[in-house]
Amino acid sequence: MQHRGFLLLALVALLALTSAVAKKKDKVKKGSPGSECTEWTWGSCTPSSKDCGMGLREGTCGTQTQRIRCKVPCNWKKEFGADCKYKFESWGECDVGTGTKARQGTLKKVRYNAQCQETIRVTKPCSPKTKAKTKAKKGKGKD
Repeated sequence: MQHRGFLLLALVALLALTSAVAKKKDKVKKGSPGSECTEWTWGSCTPSSKDCGMGLREGTCGTQTQRIRCKVPCNWKKEFGADCKYKFESWGECDVGTGTKARQGTLKKVRYNAQCQETIRVTKPCSPKTKAKTKAKKGKGKD
């Protein structure tokens, strides 16, 4: 009988905890309690220091303003932002004249109503022509 009581108490505590977490998530998405705002417009994530890492994203809906925590990855592409996700083709051949190679990306996902281009083209320097052959492993092939 005591085990049933304990299990019932644990179940009630678990339900209360999940309900509190769900309410907190609703607050972030919809705004303050009693708010009828549903069309939030979110700005880009602004890092707290330097150009990547933890920061804040500001949202507005009518006269209401909210800030939520966000993170800008340190390997993000500044040309098109961290909120625009693209699917990229393979890298093209090296252009000997410029010493770069390019590839094209097609928009796959937009986060927080960001303004994204449908297609983008990115370039990077060509890699060295040929890498030196790796040294033979020690102890292998010796008689």
